[in-house]
Amino acid sequence: MSAILRHAKTLYLFTKSDIKTTVIPVTLFSLATAPELRGSHVPHTIFWVWLHLLQFDVSNQTLCPDEDKHNKKDRPLPSGRISLNDAKVLRWALIPICWAISYLYSVETFYTSIALSFLTMVYNEFGAHAGYWVVRNLSVAVCYGSFELGATLVASANREALDKIAIAAICISSGILATTYHAQDLKDIHGDRIAGRRTLPIVSPTIARLSVAGGLLIWSVGLILMWKLQWDAMLTFLAPALLTAYRFLVLKTVPEDQVSFYWYNVWLSCVHALPGYYRHFYT
Repeated sequence: MSAILRHAKTLYLFTKSDIKTTVIPVTLFSLATAPELRGSHVPHTIFWVWLHLLQFDVSNQTLCPDEDKHNKKDRPLPSGRISLNDAKVLRWALIPICWAISYLYSVETFYTSIALSFLTMVYNEFGAHAGYWVVRNLSVAVCYGSFELGATLVASANREALDKIAIAAICISSGILATTYHAQDLKDIHGDRIAGRRTLPIVSPTIARLSVAGGLLIWSVGLILMWKLQWDAMLTFLAPALLTAYRFLVLKTVPEDQVSFYWYNVWLSCVHALPGYYRHFYT
């Protein structure tokens, strides 16, 4: 039993830092977006998202394990909980595991899992994560959209198809990440510079801040119109957008950018809740 618990903790530590940025928001997105949500499907949704996140994170963390020795020492590789060779075996073993479990839900979920495995390789092994910021943003957007697609399928009563509202919500979410994902890169600028990455905050810090702030405001106005928000909901939605935009424009130290990124995720969580709002009031 102690060995099982140790291995379970090792798997958890691979994904620990991304629970709040992927598992929680993607799960909440799927609950708000699913055409016919089934409460009994929620645990399955959480597990599906976490399992595919594990595949992504093990892939990512086996590429350059020495990088984590300086700022993420609790991860399994720098802490010595697992060897690099064993982690690489786990990385490739997770692909058929993810595919097999996804196939149990539906063929469409299976195809989504295949897409996520391919996108994981594009981002990690093929080097999109370290490439020019446009390629990095687009690959993250498509990958995140695949997470949302799979999670929404698993959460839905019908796991073989989604309606127009769900498809629109997934496309919007991917578009937001494609145009504002570098909000995360602002707080990681020093580590990215050392690693030789070409993120937008490194290439052009001023444009990076203006595009994040402007993107939040433009997307917010568009979403207010699209999802037909009433006055109280509109003001509640605009508040974190305005605060986050202000912070990224005015507060520019790394600790301040870390706080700003938390507010960015608050705003993104509000974005993810809007399809549920629309379903409640207009369908």
